[in-house]
Amino acid sequence: MGGIYGVYSHGDCVKDLFYGTDYHSHMGTIRGGLAVLDGSGIKRFIHDITTGPFRSKFQDDLLKLHGKRGIGAISDTDNQPLIIRSHLGTYAIVTVGKINNLDELAENAFRKGTSHFLEMSGGVINQTEMVATLINNGENFVEGIKRAQDLIKGSCSLLLLTEKGIYAARDKLGRTPLALGEKVDTQLPPDQQTLVDPPYSRAVTMETNTFPNLGYRFVRQLGPGEIVLINSNGFEQCSPPNKRNQICAFFWVYYGYPPSSYEGINVEEVRYRCGAALAKNDDVKPDIVAGIPDSGTAHGIGYANESKCFYGRPFVKYTPTWPRSFMPQDQTIRDEVARMKLIPIKELIDGKSLLFCEDSIVRGTQLKDTVKGLFERGAKEVHMRVACPPLLFGCKFLNFSRSRSDLDLAGRRAIKDVFGETHPVLDEYLDQNSHKFKKMVEKIRKELNFTTLNYQKLEDLVAAIGLPKDQICTYCWDGAEYDD
Repeated sequence: MGGIYGVYSHGDCVKDLFYGTDYHSHMGTIRGGLAVLDGSGIKRFIHDITTGPFRSKFQDDLLKLHGKRGIGAISDTDNQPLIIRSHLGTYAIVTVGKINNLDELAENAFRKGTSHFLEMSGGVINQTEMVATLINNGENFVEGIKRAQDLIKGSCSLLLLTEKGIYAARDKLGRTPLALGEKVDTQLPPDQQTLVDPPYSRAVTMETNTFPNLGYRFVRQLGPGEIVLINSNGFEQCSPPNKRNQICAFFWVYYGYPPSSYEGINVEEVRYRCGAALAKNDDVKPDIVAGIPDSGTAHGIGYANESKCFYGRPFVKYTPTWPRSFMPQDQTIRDEVARMKLIPIKELIDGKSLLFCEDSIVRGTQLKDTVKGLFERGAKEVHMRVACPPLLFGCKFLNFSRSRSDLDLAGRRAIKDVFGETHPVLDEYLDQNSHKFKKMVEKIRKELNFTTLNYQKLEDLVAAIGLPKDQICTYCWDGAEYDD
C-alpha cells in the first residue's frame, strides 16, 4: 500500500523526516523517497527498498539534505516524491491510495491539452503524476486538491511540499488516515528555547507510531476530505472535513503498527479484542495458542487471555536478515522466503494440539506450507482462527493484496472449486450459518490441511473496532460500499 510523512520545523527537519518516514516501512516494500525544501529549492532522493531496508538505503543521503520542511513516502506503486513545476509554483508531492479511473482521467487531460504522462511497468500511468495534473488545473493548491479528490474514483491522501508550507489532505472518505503532531523545537538556540511561547516543530503522519520516540504530541486526526496547511503559524484548516467516514477496517486487523491509533482507537487493543471474540465463539481447548508471526501475534494473545489457554511460540521469525515475505514479486520466491524465516521449535510442536490465530487468509499458499511443516514435526492438531471474515471481494481502494484476480483469494477459489461458480452471487456466502458459507470454509480447511478452521464474524470485528459499521469500510468482506 504505502505511507506518507511530513515535517515543518524551525530548525533542520531531516532527522525527524528520516525516522518518521522509516516508521512507515511496514506499509510498503518497493520504493522509498524523501524531499526537503531549502534555500536553493527542493532536493529529493528515491531508492529501491526491495533489496534492503529504508534506513540503509538513505543513511548516506542525510548529509546532503538540509532544510526546515520536508515530506517522505514509502510506496508499493510509483517513485515518490515527484517534483512538479506548474503555474502554482514548484512543489513536491507524495500520495497513498488507489485510483481506479486513471485511463478516464488521462483521456480527459489529453483533451484539455496535457501532452503526456509517465508510464510505469505494465503500461500503468504514474498515479502521483496524475494527481499533480489534477491539482494544477486549480487556481490555487486548495482548489486543486479538492478538484482532484472530487474526480478520483478510489482513494487518495496526499502531502504537498510548497513555499507556503506543507499541505496535508486526507482521502475524501477517510479510507486512509492522517494525523497531526507537534513538539517544542529543541534545535533552536538555548535563549529561544526558554521563551514563553517557543516555536514548535509540526508533523503529519499516516501512522501515529511515528510520534512517541521523536517527541511529538498527538494533536488530532484529520477528518475525511479535510485539507490543512502546516506552516510557522501552526495547523491552518483550508477545507473542513466531510461528515462521511469510511476508514479501512484492515488498518486495525493487519496494516497498522501496534502502537498506532486511528480515530482514537489503538491497533493493539483492537487485535486483543478480535482474539477474545474468536475465543468466546470456540470450544476447542488446545495445548498451545499462538499467533502466526507477526501478523497474528496480538490476536493470539487476545485469544489466549480470553480462553485461559497457554500462549506459546511453536516457531519464531528470524528477522535479522530475512525481508518481508511478500516483498519479492515472484510468488515462488515469496513462499521460499516465508518458509526460510520461520524457524520451528520442535519441543513445542511434537505431540501438541496447536491453535493459531492469523489476521486474514488471502491466498493461503504460505499457510499451507507452514501447516505441512508443523505436521511433519509431530503436531497432533493444527487449528486456525482468523481475525476477520473470509475475503471475497478484491479491494478497490488500497491495493492491500498483490492478487491480480479475485480468484486468487482463497474464498473465491473455494467457491469455484466446490460450486463451479466463477462469478457467484456472493451474498449467498456472507451468512456464516448458510450451507454455502460452511461448504466454502470446509473447502479452504481441507485445502490448507487445518484440523479446524473458524473465521471471525463481521459483527464481532466491527464491535472490536468500536466504530459504527457505516463509519468503516468493510468492502473486502461483504461488498458494502458508499456510492460517492
